Amino acid sequence: MGGPARTGRVIWIGPALLTLAVVLTGIDHAQPWRDELATWSAASRSPGDLVRLAGTIDAATSPYYLFMHAWVAVFGDSVTALRLPAALAMAATAGLTAVLGQRLLGARAGLLAGLLLAVLPGTSRYGQEARPYALATLLAVLATLLLVEATARPRWTRWAGYAAAVAALGLTHLVALTLLAAHAVTVLATRRAGPPSRPLRWALALLPTVLLLTPLVLVAREQRSRQLGWVETARPDDLAALAGGVTQSGVVGGVLVGLAALGAARLGRRALLPGLAVLLPVLLLFAAGLVVPLWVPRYLVFVVPFACLLAGAALTAVPLPPALAVVALAGLLGLPDQAALRRTHEWPRSATVDYRGVARIVADGQRPGDAVVYSPRESWLFLDLGLAYHLGDRRPRDVLATEDQARRGDLWAAECAHPAECLGGAERVWLVVAGRRDDPLAAVPGAKGDALRADFTVERVWPRPGLTVALLTR
Repeated sequence: MGGPARTGRVIWIGPALLTLAVVLTGIDHAQPWRDELATWSAASRSPGDLVRLAGTIDAATSPYYLFMHAWVAVFGDSVTALRLPAALAMAATAGLTAVLGQRLLGARAGLLAGLLLAVLPGTSRYGQEARPYALATLLAVLATLLLVEATARPRWTRWAGYAAAVAALGLTHLVALTLLAAHAVTVLATRRAGPPSRPLRWALALLPTVLLLTPLVLVAREQRSRQLGWVETARPDDLAALAGGVTQSGVVGGVLVGLAALGAARLGRRALLPGLAVLLPVLLLFAAGLVVPLWVPRYLVFVVPFACLLAGAALTAVPLPPALAVVALAGLLGLPDQAALRRTHEWPRSATVDYRGVARIVADGQRPGDAVVYSPRESWLFLDLGLAYHLGDRRPRDVLATEDQARRGDLWAAECAHPAECLGGAERVWLVVAGRRDDPLAAVPGAKGDALRADFTVERVWPRPGLTVALLTR
């Protein structure tokens, strides 16, 4: 009893420290991308403004935004500060993956699973992003570990811990609740080995989640078309691309899938829980995505630790040194992707948007009284948020904005209905447009474009990746 317990206490240290070291390396190199700008915008608002935002859009992410609001109030909104919760969550995930592996499959399988998770490019990608996916991954592993403990040694405190972890998982990432399908099958499949009340206890443990999340789900359901309007319905080839998407490397994703398949075959019945924790969320989201636009690979990042558990079991077929060599090889194969994701968080990486470069150009060239205009305004590129994050109060006057994002309870500001009148007092205008444009004025549609073309000429154009900034003079 004493030996295994000591191993369980220390097995998490190596994977957790390795993950933390990898994820903290270059954590501030890639500039915040559009989703992180949305996080920053929300976290910078008051709790009342966040409640208003949840009623308009992004209700499913509102608990995470409230957490980040408190975090930013204490630690600030630098790139590192915004991403640190995800980095810490990923480090804890690797440690808990090792513990879960030791509990289910043995100490060596757990250790190898945690180390493999540490070197995946996807672990760095989502551990360096100010979004809820790393926290959801941590809670998915934690909830599964607590389920294993509660079913092995039933006590009300263990079931209460499981209930709390599942509720937190749903509040962090609604899609991650598909993991409960794997939990349900596991509980039902093992009911003969445990007390007859086990399925009932499991069902009762879900009541707090149902009570907490039902209002959130109802609100989020009404926002789906606006929140996920950019998502297409799933296609069969999306399944083939999933491993590369969640690991951020096609090669490493292929290695992980191959090792996981070998591990599942080797484990037999013992592969039930980790295997279902991978397959059922993927199949459920894919089936839903065939009908409703929901299929986004990063929504399934939380299944990766369970695939690593299966891969760790496969590696126990060889002595520890060769197994560690395979883990190291996976890390080496992912080095090009590790370097690339520290340059940009966009996927595909050719879609980089250089907000920082545009902000630098405007900062170097602006004069008192300058104005700024964005086109398009209501875009998922968040052109205004990109400039606001990098320049703060030093940015030019947003001359067309009549109501900012916080007051509007939205991710986008409202613009002047009569642009020509609102532009009347501006002698110089910085125009920021999406894409590379030789003639930026021609890219501005509607009355806004008409007003700019009637009264302004282009003095200079600066193309940047994903954006173009131009200085216009009256």
